[in-house]
Amino acid sequence: QVQLVESGGGSVQAGGSLRLSCAASGYTTSSYCMAWFRQAPQAPGKEREKIAISDSSGSTIYADSVKGRFTISRDNDNNTLYLEMNSLKPEDAAMYYCRAYSRGDCFGDSYWGQGTQVTVSS
Repeated sequence: QVQLVESGGGSVQAGGSLRLSCAASGYTTSSYCMAWFRQAPQAPGKEREKIAISDSSGSTIYADSVKGRFTISRDNDNNTLYLEMNSLKPEDAAMYYCRAYSRGDCFGDSYWGQGTQVTVSS
């Protein structure tokens, strides 16, 4: 059974940094695509925004909204996905979710974590 547990969220001032972690169990991070999504509190009915992906080849893609400020990485020895977030802005405030795919190319079935909250004050 796959389980994803996010951590590292919190409250920071604009310009600050946070590092999110997603610990995976029952899943081998090195074999598959993984991604970070977020959902802003003011948009509960909207789809979650895909902000960073890391496929099984190591390629990464970022949403324009976070490019240059966020970095996705993984520690495959520890089955953990990370999101380093720098120069945080108030609009980055959201619930952040880890998503683990069942394929290396970021398609197919997937699993979600429960999320970790990020708050950014101006």
